[in-house]
Amino acid sequence: MSERLNELGKAVAAGLGDAVTGFAVAYDELTIHADAQRIIEVVTFLRDDPRCQFVCFIDITAVDWPAREKRFDVVYHLLSPKQNQRIRVKTQTDEATPVPSIISVFPGADWFEREAYDLYGVIFTGHPDMRRILTDYGFEGHPLRKDFPLTGFVEVRWDDDVKRVVYEPVSLNQEFRNFDFLSPWEGPAFPLPGDEKAEQKP
Repeated sequence: MSERLNELGKAVAAGLGDAVTGFAVAYDELTIHADAQRIIEVVTFLRDDPRCQFVCFIDITAVDWPAREKRFDVVYHLLSPKQNQRIRVKTQTDEATPVPSIISVFPGADWFEREAYDLYGVIFTGHPDMRRILTDYGFEGHPLRKDFPLTGFVEVRWDDDVKRVVYEPVSLNQEFRNFDFLSPWEGPAFPLPGDEKAEQKP
């Protein structure tokens, strides 16, 4: 399997030239590293070339590496029913540099690109409707970025006095707990029934 994937990776790299920056085979999966600005050329080749025939679009997602200059990996997954093979394509971009939309090649990428924009802030040029899809109207930030606070910035609730949904800054109802070790789940100093079973016998 790995030899076959290696050959496919070489064929893709040869067919696309410098649009492909490299490829790797790991765990019986082929990953192609592509130039983000030439992603349309790459996925078109993978769909149309008779050695590939990756005609089935599966997914687009992103991975956030905040310490890296190009902090986002944009990851595409495609399937070739004819070859009975999957392929992963990775490109890199930053917060300000948009990636071309692949809707012209795979129309099913529409909502996946919107999701990557909504959750990570990756912008896709040429997308006909580049707006949020999962978060609420007026949502600030992108919740799957690693620097996004776990509590978020605002909370949404129904206000019975004004009879509408209101947005308010997040307020934590309790301070971070100070563990007093009085709960049996927090490591008491006294033995609990059954503890003797866990003791190491010499």
